[in-house]
Amino acid sequence: MTTAQSIIILILLVTIGMFLWGRWRHDMVALAALLACVLGGVIEPAIAFNGFGHPAVITVACVLVLSAGLQSSGAVDVLARHAMPKNAGLIVSMAALVGMGALLSGFMNNVGALALLMPVALQVANRLDVPPGQVLMPLAFGTILGGMTTMIGTPPNLIVSGFRAQQGGSGFGMFDFTPVGLAVALTGCVFVVLAWRLVPARKQADTEGFETGAYLTEARVTEKSKIADKRLYDIENEFDDSGAQIVGLIRNNVKINAPSGGRVIRAGDILVLEAEVDSLGTVLSALGLELEESVTVEKVAKSEQDDAENLPTDQEENSQTGASGEKATPDKTQDTKSASGEDIVFMELVVRPESNLQGRSATNIMLRSRYSLNLLAVSRDGNRSKSRLRNFRMQAGDLLLLQGTSESVLEFASDYGCVPLAKRELKIPDKRQATLAGIIMLAAVAGAAFGLLPAAISFAMGVLASMVFKTVPPRSVYAAIDWPVIVLLAALIPVAGAMEATGTAALIAGVLMEYVARGDAVVALAMVLIITMFLSDLMNNAATAAVMCPIAIGAAMSLNVNADSFLMAVAIGASCAFLTPIGHQNNTLILGPGGFKFGDYWRLGLPLELLVVVVAMPLLLVFWPL
Repeated sequence: MTTAQSIIILILLVTIGMFLWGRWRHDMVALAALLACVLGGVIEPAIAFNGFGHPAVITVACVLVLSAGLQSSGAVDVLARHAMPKNAGLIVSMAALVGMGALLSGFMNNVGALALLMPVALQVANRLDVPPGQVLMPLAFGTILGGMTTMIGTPPNLIVSGFRAQQGGSGFGMFDFTPVGLAVALTGCVFVVLAWRLVPARKQADTEGFETGAYLTEARVTEKSKIADKRLYDIENEFDDSGAQIVGLIRNNVKINAPSGGRVIRAGDILVLEAEVDSLGTVLSALGLELEESVTVEKVAKSEQDDAENLPTDQEENSQTGASGEKATPDKTQDTKSASGEDIVFMELVVRPESNLQGRSATNIMLRSRYSLNLLAVSRDGNRSKSRLRNFRMQAGDLLLLQGTSESVLEFASDYGCVPLAKRELKIPDKRQATLAGIIMLAAVAGAAFGLLPAAISFAMGVLASMVFKTVPPRSVYAAIDWPVIVLLAALIPVAGAMEATGTAALIAGVLMEYVARGDAVVALAMVLIITMFLSDLMNNAATAAVMCPIAIGAAMSLNVNADSFLMAVAIGASCAFLTPIGHQNNTLILGPGGFKFGDYWRLGLPLELLVVVVAMPLLLVFWPL
């Protein structure tokens, strides 16, 4: 083993460990790995950032922009509205929903496809009176499966195609992934629809909406409250009867967690309640309590702005800046409209994995002064906040209960990457724009599929056309790109190239082939598929593909067999993250709305992954023979 190989292996092990640890974002870990390779002398500084110009990276960015055009124009809403059966039974409804998700994911970002169909899924769960999670998990898995059917369906496929091109030939074509990917996706989708009962029934849907677990809510004790001047242990039964419990008390801006039963409740105290969303109204009216965030609008709005102005330096810019980068100012017009009688609604939102709300609070983003919205309650997998509600720092998968006008809530959801979970109408902003967005996407796909243009060029032309015809507003183009994914890909591509150039990939592959596969090509192929699936369950699928591609190519070369078989195994494995909520963004997105725990995914995911191996292996040998 050479010095360069030792350095690469050490960096690779540390990088995988950091991915699994999850403390740092994936793009930060990837960039650190790239810089470590440069400092270690295994990548020349002059070519360190060549990955940013790699065709796979350009194509991923362009596909994300075109996907945004399909979403914002309403094209996907039209398709979903006409394709979904209105009064069908559970199996038919779920089959239509999962099939639609898989179809959309083949040609657009699968996170976007899930976000668009989540409200539809929740309506189906409500109509058929089943727990929302038992509809959401099959839908999420279906959108993940659909991505493996085309070259643009998911970033790992583009990465695999790029590695094939680096071997001296051309990359994979648009539909080269379809023969194996489509069969696996169809089989998997049928399985998740029929096996939906394997999904834990965490919460039971009701006639009004869906239950999402216990919310933490702040309620103020009024002068007329029934519980004023009583001790906690004297009123516990009344809370139990209402389906709520007191988990904290705030007095004079000091929060007391788990207050003792002998403490006397005073008027003006703020109780931190844990209650189901549908029990909140009963609790408040029965005990004479008022939602803290509703009764202190003017006072807290001023203190919120003062707090934002006094934030530490590293947070000050974020708190004063909206999603568009413009300085936030109080929206007097919205306040006037609300005061004049515009309908006020309660709406539940889920924080998406890529949302820039993560790590921020209602105070940071000046929620009330900028959007005229109240954050009434939050729900996070049973974990309780130790801070005030307005200072609660949000994470992916959190559920937020907001109060305000429908327009304000939806504007906030759009700006900060949240998915509204309450029932909403499917709106088509402009039929002409929806048609144009569909035509542009089809033209870009056709240009790449028929070999008229390289994929990166074809989709870049599609982005330019989207900007010209404003199916994606030019100011929103860069906001549509998932930059952490782009940086991750661009950083890991040179690292993977260094693995190949130094012979490290061949060394690792040789060890695996000699001591595990023992020279059997079929066993080696299955091993590559299974290892890729395992890593994809624990770390970003694009990172998994970038790490495994050089090893797969090295394995094929050591066995003197067709490398395409092994690359396709990597593509299939990287698109099969079904065991954990962290393996894929879609799994994270349903964590809160489904009321899931970390260990809930494997019950449906493990048999699905075993099924994928059983179906994919013979198909790989048929369509990509060794």
